Amino acid sequence: MAIGWMTVLKLVPWGDVIKNAPVIADGAKKLWDNVGSKPPAAESTPPPGNELAAAPAEQGVMTLMQDRLGELEASTAQLHEQMQASSALIKALAEQNTELIQRVETHRVRTWWVVAVLAVFGALAGLNLVVTLSGN
Repeated sequence: MAIGWMTVLKLVPWGDVIKNAPVIADGAKKLWDNVGSKPPAAESTPPPGNELAAAPAEQGVMTLMQDRLGELEASTAQLHEQMQASSALIKALAEQNTELIQRVETHRVRTWWVVAVLAVFGALAGLNLVVTLSGN
């Protein structure tokens, strides 16, 4: 059995959500500042050595290790770019979440004002009905 949207929205502790929205946005900004300021891993060059003195088998192993190191550096750089993109997305979502929560709070307050005005008009209409019926 599906739960209605209104039931779900009533179960959300909006006071806590509204109270914690700035904290979440600040955390996302700190994450973005932390990740965005870090440069990607620098390409390292193999240390200088006596490559001419190495045996042919050692040269093959050295070449394989250098190739593997290059692959790992490329993978690390790609992961760093993905991390930066993810943190930018988290920051944008946190800002949108903060704005959404502020709008929901504004609409909640406006809804209570409309309810109050309608209650006053309902009371006045009821009073008018009572006066009209008692006047006859």
